[in-house]
Amino acid sequence: MTVWRPPAEIRVKALGLPRRGDSLLVAEIHADDGRLTGVRPLGGSVAFGERAEDALIREFEEELGVTVTVLGGPRVVENIFLHEGQVGHEVLFLFPVALPPGWFDGQERFVFHEDCGTACVARWCDLDGLDVPGGPELFPAGLKASLRAAWDAEP
Repeated sequence: MTVWRPPAEIRVKALGLPRRGDSLLVAEIHADDGRLTGVRPLGGSVAFGERAEDALIREFEEELGVTVTVLGGPRVVENIFLHEGQVGHEVLFLFPVALPPGWFDGQERFVFHEDCGTACVARWCDLDGLDVPGGPELFPAGLKASLRAAWDAEP
């Protein structure tokens, strides 16, 4: 298991919000002891001079080997959080995306690898099963309410 700590700097990240019905594709986040503490959308850091949308497409291609279609503009969220006692600070560009047709059919979870080689687990999570007692938290805080409001407002 790799021990991760947030860097002492503001990071800019582009994350995707692939949806399947009322489920969101997310990556598991674990504490140092291996306990699941939460989940977050997949994506990664925006490089200097790179547009957030381009970074999102690149991250999905690098980590999952799939080209996503960006469906709209991003929600921008400032995320200041605590992980294992250390403060992290991110500016997140959260894009609605579509996966290619048939991708993940019948697959609820899978393993992928970060650029550094760290193995991670991604899975589909029903939005209503997140941020509830006994269920994992959805990071960043407040994302579930924002997505629920947007999804409920759709025709």
